[in-house]
Amino acid sequence: MHKDELIQLHTLLAQIKRHLETQDTDHDFSEYQSLAISPVHIHRSKAEHKHAIFVLGNHLASIMSEDELSGIGRTSARMQEFAKRTSRNVSGSNN
Repeated sequence: MHKDELIQLHTLLAQIKRHLETQDTDHDFSEYQSLAISPVHIHRSKAEHKHAIFVLGNHLASIMSEDELSGIGRTSARMQEFAKRTSRNVSGSNN
């Protein structure tokens, strides 16, 4: 994906996060927030946005998952795997 496409996806996931936060539910987005990156940070690298997408996507998928055997549960596991992989690339990339 191109950086602008990643930013669009990041924006969509951030909007879903904000919607969940307005529903008076208690979800802990601290891991995502600790990254200190949002879709408006267009100066940040492609790798940083990709990592944020995987971290946020993992958390959103786990919220939607009721049991580990569901399709969403498998998606959550894959997002977590991708987040771990991309975290190694974040510090060395400026794309």
